[in-house]
Amino acid sequence: MHPRLFTPPHQPLQPPSLYSTPDPHHRTATPSPLAHAVTPVNASRHTMMIQTQTPTQTQTQTPEYFYERFPNTRDRLRLRNHRNTDPAIWCCAIVCLIFSILIILFGITTLIIFLVVKPKNPVFDTNHASLNVVYFDSPGNYNGDFTFIANFTNPNRKLNVRFEYAAVELCFANSVIANQSIRPFSQRQRETGVVKLHFVSSLVPLPSNHAMELKRQVMSNKVMYSVKGTFKVRVSFGLIHFSYWLHSRCELQMSSPPSGLLMARRCITKR
Repeated sequence: MHPRLFTPPHQPLQPPSLYSTPDPHHRTATPSPLAHAVTPVNASRHTMMIQTQTPTQTQTQTPEYFYERFPNTRDRLRLRNHRNTDPAIWCCAIVCLIFSILIILFGITTLIIFLVVKPKNPVFDTNHASLNVVYFDSPGNYNGDFTFIANFTNPNRKLNVRFEYAAVELCFANSVIANQSIRPFSQRQRETGVVKLHFVSSLVPLPSNHAMELKRQVMSNKVMYSVKGTFKVRVSFGLIHFSYWLHSRCELQMSSPPSGLLMARRCITKR
């Protein structure tokens, strides 16, 4: 018998490893470029192509690189370098802050003054008046003489007041028949002042119905006059000053002239 020769089993060829050291005695057949040109599509099933990757170079992340990655305008604005704030803007912000703080402090101070001091309006009143003359030259022209004693009172205990403007009108049935102005004057705390006003009317035209009503009241010994006052008052509390307007009205009931006396009154003063 002839001895059998041992034949090793056929092993498929393994592709060379990227990390193995090539054998200097092994030769690999390099396919011709023409072979690649004529190789059919189905031949790709029996051929394994090896692609080698080269390490990518590190790219410096510059602003242009981020703009290429984020083409949107909003993303570009987010990636834009921070700019220093203009000093003028800081100055305006500081001035506005100081102005706001001053306004808040002024409001708090005013509130404290009103709660602690409790300011009151000056009072306009009277306790004496006299009606001397009432007559008509013609059916519509009024002539008269009237004296009015005005009392001004400052009821505040901690505030001084000054009447910077004062005008007083004498009216009958809402028609002005005489007026007087008063010079500016001041009043201290809890002070009362007296001003004598002398109203003289000459040839003042009155509507016919008002003239007839005044004649009827004179005949009945009950004449109704009204005195209106408009005042601008300035209040002082230390370094704090503020002004406001006051409006006063006194309804008077007088007896007939020539010795007309004050029979009744009602006075109101409000802002």
